Amino acid sequence: MMKSIIVIVAFLVPLFCIAQKRSPLAHGTVFGAKPDTTAMLKASAVEAFMGKKTRISTTIHGKVIRVTKPKGGWFDIDAGNGKVIAAHFSVYNITIPENLKGRTVIVEGVAEKQFIADDKQHLAGDVAGNNKPDKINPKQKVTFEVKGLRVK
Repeated sequence: MMKSIIVIVAFLVPLFCIAQKRSPLAHGTVFGAKPDTTAMLKASAVEAFMGKKTRISTTIHGKVIRVTKPKGGWFDIDAGNGKVIAAHFSVYNITIPENLKGRTVIVEGVAEKQFIADDKQHLAGDVAGNNKPDKINPKQKVTFEVKGLRVK
């Protein structure tokens, strides 16, 4: 009798652990501070809204493409037209679940444009002149430092 109880418990405990790990995120789950939704933008409109500014504080909503690193809250948001906003929490002690992928989220924080230098500046002192730089690549990447996230 005692052996059968131990065997049953040994099979049920891992089953409950797996069930808890794969549980779906509830609507309204908050990570970090609760986002302020008074002036919210679509993730696809952030870069256009920024204009020539390099940093703005805002709240955006968009779909999570993937969770890069759960510890520290690193994830990517779809910004439309093949663009991606790389987002991470400003504090490292936040852990987000892997199943955040594919969910729509509301995120508050600071959006920043990262300028990518692709104009071969490292070849500027070449005396031989064999390496002529190509056109300057005007690519800009938007990053987002998150203060708070809410699952929509």
